Amino acid sequence: MSLTHRLHMLRCQQCVPFWEGRPLPLMIAMHESAQRAVCFDLSKDPQLEVNFYTGTDEDSDIAFQFRLHFGHPAIMNSRVFGIWRYEEKCYYVPFEDGKPFELCIYVRHKEYKVMVNGQRIYNFAHRFPPASVKMLQVLRDVSLTRVLISD
Repeated sequence: MSLTHRLHMLRCQQCVPFWEGRPLPLMIAMHESAQRAVCFDLSKDPQLEVNFYTGTDEDSDIAFQFRLHFGHPAIMNSRVFGIWRYEEKCYYVPFEDGKPFELCIYVRHKEYKVMVNGQRIYNFAHRFPPASVKMLQVLRDVSLTRVLISD
């Protein structure tokens, strides 16, 4: 399956929280990658959050949320009419203290495929049609270094 859109967050300085507020067209597969530009002390419980919103503000429904407190399970969820749905947890998260990482989220026909450093860690079934995603948000204790959206 070919990528329709790719989103890379690599080595340039971007402010966090990061918002991509323009409407995103139908995504068959979207590749998102984030690398830590600085080393985090995992004992301080740094966090990472990625949200795919169905509208263009924070009150919109969230089609997919990936939330991580480093050293704890990853949480995936969605929010409908302000109410969070059932959380899905992934206990295998291959992040290492002080090491850069690449987070990839592929949007497939039936699910989001979450990968870290080239390893699949979880598949999260769509709760909204992928075409409903209008905005991407990345926030918490991560430094983005480059953001690029391309076909």
